[in-house]
Amino acid sequence: MEHIQAFIDYLQFEKNYAQHTLTSYASDLKQFQSFVFENYETEDLAETNYPMIRRWIVSFVDKDLTHKTINRKLSSLKTFFNFLMKIKAIEVNPMLKHKSLKLPKREQEAFSLKELEDISTYFDDSTFEGLRDHLMIDLLYSTGMRRQELIDLKISSVNFSQSQLKVLGKRKKERIVPLMKTTMALIDYYLQVRGLMAINSDDLFITNKGKPIYPNFVYRIVTSYFKKVSTKQKLSPHLLRHAFASHLLEKGAEITAIKELLGHSSLASTEVYTHSNLKELSKAHAAAHPRSRGKEEE
Repeated sequence: MEHIQAFIDYLQFEKNYAQHTLTSYASDLKQFQSFVFENYETEDLAETNYPMIRRWIVSFVDKDLTHKTINRKLSSLKTFFNFLMKIKAIEVNPMLKHKSLKLPKREQEAFSLKELEDISTYFDDSTFEGLRDHLMIDLLYSTGMRRQELIDLKISSVNFSQSQLKVLGKRKKERIVPLMKTTMALIDYYLQVRGLMAINSDDLFITNKGKPIYPNFVYRIVTSYFKKVSTKQKLSPHLLRHAFASHLLEKGAEITAIKELLGHSSLASTEVYTHSNLKELSKAHAAAHPRSRGKEEE
């Protein structure tokens, strides 16, 4: 116990740590000391080895603590043992080779339905550029495709008779995505306007100069429009894919169907956003996607 108090005094008087930080360190260390006493019948933390610390980590499993909280507790231990080395109470920090627990990736907040509705007022379908931008954003949201998948689309990827789109995903894996009538109509109009440019290319999307689009081009288009309606600090095409999955989940679509629509190889990838055959996928898509309701019945 004297080592803990000496450590807290050191942080307070030599390092000028804030009181709430001192309280947090003291709490973590006393909790660890109690664990060591209960399991190893010693209160001398200078006798600690890493297997004892690892067992303490395992004990957190049933306590529903987040990795962030566990890492904070272990950071307290590591700093404490560094202090014990400083005063020569121990020769080796038992946490020297410890690696922090991995934290789950923080998923950015998806675009809301209101943002998607508000942005529609900024599309200018009277120009090639405006129509192209409209269709790019529409496809990213209504299909949930990745940015590179959008770039790789060809005119021949569109199946007009079946209202489907062939998407080339990661590792060249193909999937078929159903399209709504509103999207099909937009594609048809876009191709009519694009045809007036007399560009000999099978690329579905091209720049004003007739060149294939590229990743930064798509990023600039998406962010330029959403800056007008969104207060989010980070904007990206991925938020449209995120919105696609999130909104389908909110409307009750099965997560397994969303997994297929997104082209994920494992369900774990789909679950980050949140929760067969082509006909079943089409039904799930048409029944659950926000844009398919009402407009399809008109």
